[in-house]
Amino acid sequence: MITTALTRWFDLDAPVFGAPMAGVAGGELARAISVGGGLGMIGVGSETPADWIAAQARVPTEADVSFGIGLMAWALERRPELLAAAIAAEPALVSVSFGDPAPFVGPLHDAGIAVATAVNTRSDLERAVAAGADVIVAQGTEAGGHTGQRATLPLLQEALTLTDRPVLAAGGIATGAGLAAVLVAGAAGAWIGTPFLSCTEATNTPAARERVRAASGDRTVLTSAFDIAQGLAWPARWPGRALVNDFTETWHGREDELRGDTRAAELVRRARTDGDLDNAPVYAGESVGLVTTEESATDVVRRLTADAEKALERAARLLR
Repeated sequence: MITTALTRWFDLDAPVFGAPMAGVAGGELARAISVGGGLGMIGVGSETPADWIAAQARVPTEADVSFGIGLMAWALERRPELLAAAIAAEPALVSVSFGDPAPFVGPLHDAGIAVATAVNTRSDLERAVAAGADVIVAQGTEAGGHTGQRATLPLLQEALTLTDRPVLAAGGIATGAGLAAVLVAGAAGAWIGTPFLSCTEATNTPAARERVRAASGDRTVLTSAFDIAQGLAWPARWPGRALVNDFTETWHGREDELRGDTRAAELVRRARTDGDLDNAPVYAGESVGLVTTEESATDVVRRLTADAEKALERAARLLR
């Protein structure tokens, strides 16, 4: 068994935290990750109904496993009911990322809930520490979905140098060896998303899972095109890493032209409704080429942990 500050804190068998991927990570995926020994997270989008949170939280609660909930600071500013619903669900951990977490840390701590915050820059880290976040997630640009511009390993090392709070590494970690690498670097665990995109418990579609399994890590793009087309209020500093498709081939790099293009906006909206993955976003990280099978998230966590243990044993033999 691998033991870190965060496995002890949350009573986990594995230092694996499921990234709260909105549209993918519901209660079933969170439950399966937690059953595997990690901590599953439920992802809440900017337009998610508040009562959806309670319904999804019942799934891991009824299975008697811990779970977490992921929120976006910029969305909470206009939808405070999402924070209230998250607190009412009584998770072990709530992440508040993509904006200033400070206004939300106090209410969460008052409810006895630990707070995590994803950081993408040094200034993000300083703000998170000042806000009182308990867990820092160093999210590199290799990650799928909305992320920053810095690579995981340099950002992780900087975070570990600048704070004594437990740090999770996020972005590009898809094997046991990758998990072992960030643990050796000093992380207290990994915040993992892409390896769960093809899991049977995910709320994405079978077609999306098939697209993920067929994808190459060379064919992702960090783009704001989908957000602009849909009129989403994502702050510009956080574009999203997605699989390359017809829409990104046409519009990535032409964002100024895309703004106000009603035909392009309708194309993406219709594609999301119809499941047209040539024009709808499939968010995935650079490790997507390592995701080749459809399986339970429980099995993914257990395999990552077992392989990480073997990698750590091999690493120890490098010392004389």
